Amino acid sequence: MGKVTHTQINRYRKFKELNLIATFEQFYVNIKGNRWYWLFSIFCRLLLAFAFIVAGMVKIVGERFASGLSELHPMGAYLEALHHTGYYYTFIGVAQVLAAILLLIPRTVAMGALLYFPIIVNIWILSYAVRFDGSFVTSPLMVLANLFLLVWSYDRLRYLLPLKHYSDLGIVQKPKKYSTKFPFLFFSIVAIIVALTISFAHFGHDVMPRNSLKDCEKQFENTSNEAAGCAFCECIHIEGKPLDDCLEMLEQSSKK
Repeated sequence: MGKVTHTQINRYRKFKELNLIATFEQFYVNIKGNRWYWLFSIFCRLLLAFAFIVAGMVKIVGERFASGLSELHPMGAYLEALHHTGYYYTFIGVAQVLAAILLLIPRTVAMGALLYFPIIVNIWILSYAVRFDGSFVTSPLMVLANLFLLVWSYDRLRYLLPLKHYSDLGIVQKPKKYSTKFPFLFFSIVAIIVALTISFAHFGHDVMPRNSLKDCEKQFENTSNEAAGCAFCECIHIEGKPLDDCLEMLEQSSKK
């Protein structure tokens, strides 16, 4: 047998890549032609747009977002500082409303999803970092909904991907008649993800700062760490110390 040349290796890699792309694109075309996936995309667009219009308008009119949250709370302190950044605060609101409007217009969904994505990922990471109840469940679900819309817009966004070869897929046109086959597997996965996200919000952390001193103290009632837990809650809601410091104090108190 002769040696395998670099040309043959490159041809094989090209063939393998094109084969994978062709397999995915066939699956993608089937999805775009299914009424249930189409309705789900509209559902995601409307919910994501509504959330950012509400949050964005609060910033544009100059009000502090989540104004009922104490400035001593980790998220409250962040939002209070953000509120005092002047036109940067307004800029964030404008970006959120713009992303929402782009999602509502069928021809600009891809642009809206691209603009929306870094904003909502930042909110998700922030919510998890400070364990903020207000968006602990919604933000990761919004990230996933945004990802679905990015995949939904694959035909418009694929040239941004680091692929060496592209097919002649073009822009997938709206079918004359949608398939009505219900995608049980897909919606089962969606239901499982929602359930896991909610479960993580309830059971993922032993301790949460909650949004008020009273709610914070409730999670420690009738437990062996009730006194230490109350001290933790006071550390957050009365003393206004950083979350990590209060968690460290709770851990040390629990060991005694």
